[in-house]
Amino acid sequence: MINGKWSMVNSLNSKIKSKFCLLSLLSLLVLISSCSKDNFLKDKKVFRYNESANISSLDPAFAKDQAMIWANLQLFNGLVQLDSALNIRPSIAKSWEISQDGLTYTFILRSDVLFHNHNLFNGKKRKVIANDFVYSFNRIIDEEVASPGAWIFNSVVKKEGKFAFYAKNDTTFQIILKEPFSPFLGLLTMPYASVVPKEIVEHYGQDYRKNPIGTGPFYFKMWKEGVKLVLLKNENYFEKDEKGNPLPYLDAVNISFIIDKQSVFLEFVKGNIDFISGIDANYKDEVLTRNGELQEKYKNKINLITQPYLNTEYLGFLVDSEKSPKDNPLLNKKIRQAINYGFDRKKMIKYLRNNIGLAAENGIIPKGLAGFDTNNHCGYSYNPQKAKQLLKEAGYPNGKGLPPISLATTSTYLDLCKYMQQQLNLLGFDIKIDVTPPGALREQIAQSKTMWFRGSWIADYPDAENYLSLFYSPNFCPKGPNYTHFSNKTFDLLYQQAKNETSLEKRTELYKQMDKLIMEEAPIVVLYYDQVLRFAQKNIYGLSSNPMNLLILKNVKKK
Repeated sequence: MINGKWSMVNSLNSKIKSKFCLLSLLSLLVLISSCSKDNFLKDKKVFRYNESANISSLDPAFAKDQAMIWANLQLFNGLVQLDSALNIRPSIAKSWEISQDGLTYTFILRSDVLFHNHNLFNGKKRKVIANDFVYSFNRIIDEEVASPGAWIFNSVVKKEGKFAFYAKNDTTFQIILKEPFSPFLGLLTMPYASVVPKEIVEHYGQDYRKNPIGTGPFYFKMWKEGVKLVLLKNENYFEKDEKGNPLPYLDAVNISFIIDKQSVFLEFVKGNIDFISGIDANYKDEVLTRNGELQEKYKNKINLITQPYLNTEYLGFLVDSEKSPKDNPLLNKKIRQAINYGFDRKKMIKYLRNNIGLAAENGIIPKGLAGFDTNNHCGYSYNPQKAKQLLKEAGYPNGKGLPPISLATTSTYLDLCKYMQQQLNLLGFDIKIDVTPPGALREQIAQSKTMWFRGSWIADYPDAENYLSLFYSPNFCPKGPNYTHFSNKTFDLLYQQAKNETSLEKRTELYKQMDKLIMEEAPIVVLYYDQVLRFAQKNIYGLSSNPMNLLILKNVKKK
């Protein structure tokens, strides 16, 4: 086994040594030297993973990206949580009740949940009570805090400047909405809705970002920003496994911050990292076959965990331009439909992504959510003859007279866009590709300055409404996520009806109707539904996956 592992390392070394960046090597040297000083981790069961994207804050009020969300999930809890199948389960709230009108949410809290120890508690065990949630939720909405998660409480009643969060007693917490919003409970599973202790937050002020005190399965030990973050086992954690054993099983979590992903993979193959998520294009063929399976030489060395990911990759059209369809052919629905029919998504996924993901021949709702239905047939499959017919009906037979069309993308997705360009140009289109830095592209999209752009939508919460909100007319950007400026009265009525519908079965049927309408009007080109891809060492057990790619470590064992 050792010889086999080192032969893989030598093979990988020869392939990626020339691409190592100086910053990554310096990070590795600092990491190695600092690890030797961490005697508190000696002989401990430590789960080690890397975060290439870095972490800017450990305050749940700012958990806006995956890097911060993963760290926050180890440190904090909220009222409710998601299981691996995205079902909403109890956490600090042991039960809850929603009024018949869908406006009042009443939560009964556990009485045995403790905040992590801190000197300000004077050696006493600090229990979580309902008033802690009143404080935590009002803090998220506070304009001075400027939390990017304030939007999750947009549906909450506001009276005389105060939001309707109430502590009826120490174990009863209540929220009142101004209108029914069926996905609201799902919003409360987000780290933004974590409970924090007022006395600790106010003591540290802005420095709470690097002095987090929560209730989670691990507590904060140390953080050398840009180098590593260490969390230790919370011996007072309230959750237990199905046999009554206390969680978590691990003694510690050690997060490194190596930037270069190829360097990270080499460290993983050496056994210095226990887990990596996703795969870089530069070494995907080294690790995976064309069918998305592990190459033979890795099957006995590492585990591959995959499942659908609530991330839809798409191209969006700006459909409310002041220009006429003659000046901007993308305003013509038939042109947008022809583009949708004009390229082979299945081949694109097979040859450019090693079958990582599912070709999007359905709607905007990804696999894994209620509303996704392979029998609905609302999307587009490859049909060049249909595309040519639509071009002819639009007044451009074989593309004659059709002006050039520009597609704005980032370098990460350039290979996919070039593939589309090649296939569409064969049909008579003249597709130009405009490669733009990610930040600049986001700005262009937000300001409606690009007519055709690459986008993606990762679910914030497990409900198809999250995706359909992209097409609700009151959500026009920059105020909301409707970047295409799509507007349709029928769609808006269905969307509002679904928001108020408490029956999941009835709501799902409404979602399907909306999805079908969107695909018919074609304000987007759905490319593929993404896939969670996780690699773990063979001595790691209980590392589950889920469609939101959340990292849950409280159930993980290391042998």
